[in-house]
Formats: sequence, structure tokens, C-alpha cells
Amino acid sequence: MNSSDNFFEKVYEVARLIPYGRVTSYGAIAKYLGAARSARMVGWAMNNSGKYDDVPAHRVVNRKGILTGKHHFSGSNLMQQLLENEGISVVENQIQNFESLFWDPSKALK
Repeated sequence: MNSSDNFFEKVYEVARLIPYGRVTSYGAIAKYLGAARSARMVGWAMNNSGKYDDVPAHRVVNRKGILTGKHHFSGSNLMQQLLENEGISVVENQIQNFESLFWDPSKALK
């Protein structure tokens, strides 16, 4: 296992803890893992998370609440549908009330 595999596993561990009906950002996960400049690596991890049924990658969005990773889901609207199934409103690829739904692992996992 190389270092990026290990980082990806840590990302998946955090993603599995995101509560139902809440979302976080790539950068928030990177910051929690002590890799504040590695939001893009978190994105790569999410892109590769499809082989795990228990990683809720749909709950990870960019820092503005935009569904930037949606093209990595099968079907054109699956990411949005998964979020809406959890009661999250999405308009034009952006989560509504993002601030109130945001889950910060650095605060929640102290």
C-alpha cells in the first residue's frame, strides 16, 4: 500500500462518519486529516470510492456547496438524487442552506 492509498483510506474513514442529511467539503476533510492543502487529493479519493458501498461520497462537495463531483456518479443526476433522498435541497447543482447542513469533521470529531 503506498502513501496515497493510505491517505485515501483515511478520507474514506472520515466520509463514513458524515451524518445522514449533512454534507462536508473536500477541504474540511483535508484540514481534519492535517493536509490542509490537499483538498484535490480528497477529491481524487472520492472519485475512487465507488468500489466501496459504505462511503457516502455524495455528501462531499466543494467549499461553496456545489456538486463538483457529480460526473463521477453513474447517471447524470445520481449525486443530487442521493442528497435529495436525505432531505437536502439542491438547486442548479448547489446545496441550499449549505451553512446549516455543513458538517465540520474538525469540530465534530474532537
